[in-house]
Amino acid sequence: MKTMPGILTVITLLLGSKLAFAGATSIVDVKVECNSSCTFSVTLQHADEGWDHYANQWEVVTLDGVVLGSRVLYHPHVNEQPFTRSLSGVKIPAGTKAVKIRAQDSVHGYSAEEYTVPLP
Repeated sequence: MKTMPGILTVITLLLGSKLAFAGATSIVDVKVECNSSCTFSVTLQHADEGWDHYANQWEVVTLDGVVLGSRVLYHPHVNEQPFTRSLSGVKIPAGTKAVKIRAQDSVHGYSAEEYTVPLP
């Protein structure tokens, strides 16, 4: 009976580390081109597991939190990691020198990581 708590601890640690790894959506790279509006190409990394848990959206946000554009990801990318998707036609308010990119997954919501992008 003395080994039971030890086994439960190991199982809990293993399950917790798997959930933590699968929950983090990382923003690997961002490219931006601007003319009258901007196009953002965002590369994400996430341990997509299928339809029940995958990176499902990223957003372009001002530094004070106003959402300027959103790219919904309609399916998992289990065998395509990292992956890049673009969003065109993003209107940037005059005088804006940088924006943030934030990403989310279908289980944990927004990742704590945000990527600040200087605008050209």
